[in-house]
Amino acid sequence: MRLTPKHVDLIVTEGGDDDEVPVGFTESTEADYLQTVGALYGPDPEAEERWFFAYGSLIWKPACEFVEIRTGLLRGWHRRFCLGWNTRFRGSEANPGLMLALDRGGACKGAAYRLPPGQVVPNLLKLFEREMRYKPSAFPPRVVPVTTSDGVVQALTFCIDRNSGRYVAGLDDAAIADMLATAVGSRGSMAEYLRATVDHLEQLGIHDRHLWTLQEMVAERIEARHTLQR
Repeated sequence: MRLTPKHVDLIVTEGGDDDEVPVGFTESTEADYLQTVGALYGPDPEAEERWFFAYGSLIWKPACEFVEIRTGLLRGWHRRFCLGWNTRFRGSEANPGLMLALDRGGACKGAAYRLPPGQVVPNLLKLFEREMRYKPSAFPPRVVPVTTSDGVVQALTFCIDRNSGRYVAGLDDAAIADMLATAVGSRGSMAEYLRATVDHLEQLGIHDRHLWTLQEMVAERIEARHTLQR
């Protein structure tokens, strides 16, 4: 991989207030999360095996416990930098970040995690707290069929709501690479986010050609910018 930790280290993390509720949103409560669990799984979430499908940062930071992991293919959705704009965690007002979400069309290879039997609800709450901290959610959860080597599993995942106001479309690879090479916030840079995602996908035996191209473009931009600054 051309994008190395040395590239990432050149981008200094910026401070920020992670606890500030974004304008236009309210903080989700445990009651909100439990309502979502009921809507997805009915009155007995523990009745069957429960899985979640990771396509981005959940691959390298799952946020909850799991007892099994499989690579899987989700048809009808593809991985895309389309969730914006992030001006705190991995971006700023000057250089906003754009996160990965699942957008309609195509297919996506990722990781399917099986939640611990008898502990489904507590772990779903951890997952929702990570991914749905504020409401309304721009990428609400849904249960989708994921094809694995051991058959199809029904897995929870997060897909972009194109009507949410946070859906960003129409950017070419050059514009996305420009963003990934510069955006940084309180939790790190978009370059770090990209590198971790590509690295962990490769460890799983998943080669995402689009992300691979982007990491090369981002490395080139970081090299050029810091060469000019010397």
